[in-house]
Amino acid sequence: MSKQNTIKKAFTLTGKGLHSGLEITLTFVPAPENHGIKIKRIDLPEQPVMDAVAEYVAETTRGTVLKKGDVQVSTIEHVLSALYALGIDNCMLEVNAPEFPILDGSAKYFVEGIQQVGIEEQTAEKDYYIVRKKIEFSVPETGAKIIILPDDTFSVDVHIGFKSTVLNNQFASLSSLDNYVKEISCARTFVFVHEIEPLVKMNLIKGGDLKNAIVIYDRQVSQSVFDNLADLMGQPHQDASKLGYLNGGIKFDNEPASHKLLDIIGDLALIGKPLKGKVIATFPGHKINTDIAKVIRKEIKKQEIQAPVYDDTVPPILDVNAIRKLLPHRWPFLLVDKVIDMRSKVVVGVKNVTGNETFFVGHFPEEPVMPGVLIVEAMAQTGGLLVLHGLEDAHRYSTYFLKIDNVKFRHKVVPGDTLVFHLEMTDEIRRGCALMRGHAFVGGKVVCEAEFMAQIVKNK
Repeated sequence: MSKQNTIKKAFTLTGKGLHSGLEITLTFVPAPENHGIKIKRIDLPEQPVMDAVAEYVAETTRGTVLKKGDVQVSTIEHVLSALYALGIDNCMLEVNAPEFPILDGSAKYFVEGIQQVGIEEQTAEKDYYIVRKKIEFSVPETGAKIIILPDDTFSVDVHIGFKSTVLNNQFASLSSLDNYVKEISCARTFVFVHEIEPLVKMNLIKGGDLKNAIVIYDRQVSQSVFDNLADLMGQPHQDASKLGYLNGGIKFDNEPASHKLLDIIGDLALIGKPLKGKVIATFPGHKINTDIAKVIRKEIKKQEIQAPVYDDTVPPILDVNAIRKLLPHRWPFLLVDKVIDMRSKVVVGVKNVTGNETFFVGHFPEEPVMPGVLIVEAMAQTGGLLVLHGLEDAHRYSTYFLKIDNVKFRHKVVPGDTLVFHLEMTDEIRRGCALMRGHAFVGGKVVCEAEFMAQIVKNK
């Protein structure tokens, strides 16, 4: 498992705001573990802070806009894309305006700033959102569609298409975030000339120019109309008879599609945690990108913790024989069959519930249900394995309950179920006492949760 990351020290970038035209200062500040990405408006009296998460998306016209109460920040997607791609989990973004600077319209300078100060690995483990089944979201009227499929890593495929003689169909693909800096980060945003006047009338792109966007001229207009648009943008006049890219062309053949891919990463960062899955996007835009991020955020809120991935073809870290060397429990009270994951503060155990369990004889003969107290006991045994596994001469020690709090039972457990236990240390072991939070899952759903305090005692 990967560890969380922040940046080693603060750095600042200054540039023009695409929509406001203001000169903006954005400072990246290191943040502690489990902080996430947050945005602070330092130009406002109370310097309000908001989390960079999908539920605060308020607008998606020519950029992603977050709004919490009266506080708003726009054009955030390029910064979030850079942070996500470089694996930064925790960072405070301090800005003195209602939007982030556009710079050259890509994520290049944000990436370079992060690389210059360096990335600092933290102690806590990354909390991934693991795609377990196909997620699909579409907008039939525009043909836009995003599909996210289960996969062991994060990757993105993007297809874009326009009814344009200059920019028609394009495809971009990112098989690994390791390729982001070289292949994606420098791809600039783009705009069609025929879109400019409506955007100006909407009081947008006050800071737009030929330096911070690819400008595509694909529908010929009269010279006077073309000159008027140039005046609106504060740009020099050009020949209206020549279609194409107005600012020297594109850096590479699929730069527009690559920028759409960059945007998708930034918008999906609003999930609030890194994603393991394959993203396939057709005609994407900020609206559909953030809509699917909102869907995933709702799933995350429904369940405090995702069920661990259990692949029964992978050999266990501890089988039942290894477990017997650590725990004193024996049949019929040994309630963990194997351990499939063991880290410094996390353990995942498995219990296969069969109809031959002795407790089913009386609980209940006509409707066999595993007693809740035994589910809690099984979680505790799994947690005990985490504690004892790290001790020298572990067989000389035992763990005993001191306290069990906040126990909740959500579904019954019956013969044929496979219980998967996830136990995590909530504090360091002090004075021989361990604090843990545990969840038990069946079929990916939480069936029981509890908090434990146990004492580690040397056997006499």
